[in-house]
Amino acid sequence: LFRSKQWYQRRVAITAGMVKFDVRQLRYLSREEFRCLVSLEMGMKNHEIVPSELIASIANLRHGGCYKILRDLVQYKLIRYDHRNGIRGYHLTYAGYDYLALRSFSNQNVVYSIGNRIGVGKESDIYIAASEDGTQYVLKLHRLGRICFRKVKEKRDYLKRRKNASWLYLSRLAAEREFSFLKALHDRGYPVPEPLAWNRHAIVMKLIPGYPLSQVNEITNTAKVYTKLMQLIVRLAQMGLIHGDFNEFNLMIDDKEKITVIDLPQMISTSHENAAYYFDRDVECIRTWFKKRYDFDSDDRPYLSDIICETPVDVEMKASGYTKDIKDDFENLSLNKPKEEMWTDMSDEDSEDSEEEEDIEEEEEIESESEEHQPDSGEEGDKSVKESAVETGKSEEEKENEEKGTEEESEEETEEESEEEINNKSYLPHRDKERQKKSVHQFTVYQKSNLSKDDIKKKVRANEAKKRLKQSRIKKGEKYYINREKRAAANEIKGADSWF
Repeated sequence: LFRSKQWYQRRVAITAGMVKFDVRQLRYLSREEFRCLVSLEMGMKNHEIVPSELIASIANLRHGGCYKILRDLVQYKLIRYDHRNGIRGYHLTYAGYDYLALRSFSNQNVVYSIGNRIGVGKESDIYIAASEDGTQYVLKLHRLGRICFRKVKEKRDYLKRRKNASWLYLSRLAAEREFSFLKALHDRGYPVPEPLAWNRHAIVMKLIPGYPLSQVNEITNTAKVYTKLMQLIVRLAQMGLIHGDFNEFNLMIDDKEKITVIDLPQMISTSHENAAYYFDRDVECIRTWFKKRYDFDSDDRPYLSDIICETPVDVEMKASGYTKDIKDDFENLSLNKPKEEMWTDMSDEDSEDSEEEEDIEEEEEIESESEEHQPDSGEEGDKSVKESAVETGKSEEEKENEEKGTEEESEEETEEESEEEINNKSYLPHRDKERQKKSVHQFTVYQKSNLSKDDIKKKVRANEAKKRLKQSRIKKGEKYYINREKRAAANEIKGADSWF
């Protein structure tokens, strides 16, 4: 019962720290406290739980006192103390990550004050912010990891080749991607909010006067708004992009029925393998909403196959899907065909080419032989044939056997050449080509080097020893830091673990 109560209290504290956004403590934090927060953020690049000794070594405070600062930050709920598998340390919360982003915005003179929360989603929170002049902005804080949306690896490709990452890092990647999409589309005249600044998991953009389409009950020109929305979907596709979540919750409309599109981190490329599915889903979302809320039904709808990409923004922004380089590689390889059919088709083409070349060579040989052996008259021809037979001392049967042997050898050579052509036409990925180039480069350097084999072996062994040392330090944790600063920490603060 005692353990379950502790677990419940801890769970409540975690959820409160993730959702609550209190900025009052920001004005009272000192430089040393922010320095500890930044050092903890740096330590979280390679550690899930950062030891206090590593934080103290990174912060490198002049008068020490890092443990006292960590205790205060835990009380402010900016960091959290954790103990797993015999490792004790700290990690950042969303509140501490918010403070770091707001600190950078204030240093850039972008944000001066924070207002109320105006929107909540499964991936982010939206607040009103203001500059020192009083102009109002929108502050969007990405908060991935909520219980309602935890299948980020399946739904998004933020991690790419990585397998594991923290929710803070995923939120940072989502904010970076949305900011890049906003900037690219706004520069091309697409109706999106104007982005102003980006830091970590936060984006500052201009405030749009309007309402979400989900809160609007009546529209004067329903057909006009419907055609505008379809045109916006088509314009995105002409840029090589698909919104992926084009619905009434991500569309803003003002009193003059001007539409603005928001929420862009999940955009994909039109060359994606499921692009047609997401395009049709966006179109059907608008059709069903207009039929349900405004009683408007229309059969006019766009199709992705009818749209031509004019400006490939997806390639410039590296949207999820097939980029330009990958597209060129996949065009060379027929993915829809099985391997047997692919190789048979290639072998058939090569065999046809080789047969045509053999026919041409045979015709040329026959013509050359006929020109050489054509006599001027019958008697002179018989004499020349007899003289050649006497000089060589070989019968006609031996000549025929030699000609047969040469033809068989030529056929074997043509077959070997055709096999080499087939192997050369086989598809090799880009990585294999790079490896081949690297191996050739290393081999040439090894040939040109004046070092002996023993010296090269010594250098290789020294490099391997250095790598092993680095790996052993990482595996052991941070025992080196502990041994160095154990006495200093014990003299300054005694019983630091008892605080928690």
